Amino acid sequence: MRLALGADRGSVLRLVVGTGARLALLEIAAGTAIALALTRLMTDLLYGVRPADPLTFSVVTIVLTATSILACYIPARRATRVDPIVALRYE
Repeated sequence: MRLALGADRGSVLRLVVGTGARLALLEIAAGTAIALALTRLMTDLLYGVRPADPLTFSVVTIVLTATSILACYIPARRATRVDPIVALRYE
């Protein structure tokens, strides 16, 4: 809709990816906080890793962040390549 009203493709892409990344970062932060709180319950299940291993938490956070941004970027890029007139006619 924004493309049909004259927005450029870059701003629409930034809007969609930014919104998705913001939501993903909030969820990752909440998940990390919950995981840190639950590490005391999982101490017996972990072998060779400390319950609150900073390397493990940082690697998982980086991988999840990269994956979520990529998951937002690919559909957003595809959506910005659609001709607005064709999309409006389809709806």
